[in-house]
Amino acid sequence: MRDNSAVNVEQDRPLGPKDIHAGVLSDQIVNLGVASQPSRRPDHAVRLVCVKIAPHRKRGKIAGGTSGPPSSDGILRIATNLLDAPAHVIGFLYEYRWTLEIFIRFFKQILGCRHLLSTRREGIEIQIYAAIICCMLINITTGKKPNKWMVTLMSLYLIGWASEADVLRELNRPDRTGIKKKAQDELWKKLGVK
Repeated sequence: MRDNSAVNVEQDRPLGPKDIHAGVLSDQIVNLGVASQPSRRPDHAVRLVCVKIAPHRKRGKIAGGTSGPPSSDGILRIATNLLDAPAHVIGFLYEYRWTLEIFIRFFKQILGCRHLLSTRREGIEIQIYAAIICCMLINITTGKKPNKWMVTLMSLYLIGWASEADVLRELNRPDRTGIKKKAQDELWKKLGVK
């Protein structure tokens, strides 16, 4: 939630030792929004957990300057409907949200699983497990980090549209990432940027 959100505290919940150790400042049941607009307020209980965090520093200007005032006061306000979970668990889940976002990005972009093949839980589990196993097998057999083209090429090989020679040519292609980076750095030095 934003730092200036309008809340009306209904109940303060006690903090345990694990909550305090995790940096939880408060755990409250609140009503969101202002009283003058009751039709725009949620119709269920909302839990507000405040956690102490390191403030995010905006970046973006040249020479390491900031692009404006600080974007956080150092308190992360998490609004949730999870009333039974401990406050430190809610803080932990939110802290590791980017790990999940990176996995979903990898799952959709690299492994090509943009659409679910089934809406049932079992079907979704099978699709996720199959994609992860495929990725791990590519990594184990090739020794390289799978990329989008490698996964696509393996798919083409398995359906018969790519030959074994095509796969071997791709796998034996040298990794020139370091050479490209070095050339890019030298170009920036010539231009006087770095």
